Amino acid sequence: MPEAYIVDAIRTPIGRKKGSLAGLHSADLGAVPIRALMQRTGIDPGAVEDVIYGCTETIGSQAGDIARTCWLVAGMPDHVPGVTVDRQCGSAQQAVHFAAQGVMSGTQDLVVAGGVQNLNMIPISAAMIVGQQYGFPDPFSTSPGWIARYGTQEVSQFRSAEMIAEKWQVSREDMEAFAYESHARAIAAIDAGYFVKEIAPIGDFSVDETPRRDTSLEKMATLKTLVEGGRVTAGVSSQNSDASAALLIASEQALKDHNLKPRARIHHISVRGDDPVWMLSAPIPATRHALKKTGLKIEDIDLFECNEAFASIPLAWMKELGIPHDKVNVNGGAIALGHPLGATGARIMTTMLNELERRNGRYALQTMCEGGGQANVTIIERL
Repeated sequence: MPEAYIVDAIRTPIGRKKGSLAGLHSADLGAVPIRALMQRTGIDPGAVEDVIYGCTETIGSQAGDIARTCWLVAGMPDHVPGVTVDRQCGSAQQAVHFAAQGVMSGTQDLVVAGGVQNLNMIPISAAMIVGQQYGFPDPFSTSPGWIARYGTQEVSQFRSAEMIAEKWQVSREDMEAFAYESHARAIAAIDAGYFVKEIAPIGDFSVDETPRRDTSLEKMATLKTLVEGGRVTAGVSSQNSDASAALLIASEQALKDHNLKPRARIHHISVRGDDPVWMLSAPIPATRHALKKTGLKIEDIDLFECNEAFASIPLAWMKELGIPHDKVNVNGGAIALGHPLGATGARIMTTMLNELERRNGRYALQTMCEGGGQANVTIIERL
């Protein structure tokens, strides 16, 4: 089977709630890494065969196939198409999977994959809220088929985060220690300049503004839980934020034709589902599946990324699979860096690739929980 290679990966700096990117149109935000990717690789944009972007809440500035709009706003050729993917939080990671599958199938040679999200402009659950005017309080409860299978129980990420914390015996203190470490790691990475290579500045804005330098375990302990009697607080949850990221995925033929040097090979791609009411537990069976499929063991993987939607998710995942924390989210995760939903998968992969190179490692594994009880897994091999 033909191989799929990562030629380059670039992201924007991450804007915090009411921060530097809050007023930037989503298409202009998503155009930034595309433009930077074309400039840095020197590739002829007209040779790109498709643009696949992840995005959720596709209304307003994110409606109308935002992948296509981002490409056009970046000033790129009209004849190159674009398509938008929504696998909830895993949308951009799925975009990379689709790009890799196009290359591995032999039907495409050069694809841009990534994602964009401006949560300040279009907040989380906006599409669901808009649906209320058409008589849908949520996507599930008015479906007789859904009720017949899952009943009328609450389906929410907050409930899932709490259920996971309870099942895997993750305490509030455990989560707060993890969250504090996420901020500390992100701040250390910023101060060491680890992110400079991967960021395309937007004007004068070039450094992630989401990590909190003034946080402490004492401050976290004062926060109210999201549900009465629960363990999860805003302090152990991912931040709403704005960002975009893009990768250039190429075939071996494209590498030769365009004189490109790949940075990594996509070793494995898969996606698995779990109980949709539990919603956020799928990284556990998805990672097990990926390791079984590849024959790799935990100790073969140099770096792991498990998205920090809530601290209980990576903590339960590490506990269940025996993955050491010193290999996981080593430069901080979504609790510190933010979770721009449709872009996060590509942002994580960009950061993971750079860190894998910095450490001279071989394999890195990325996974993330997704709405509907799903999880993508990507394993890349540094070249």
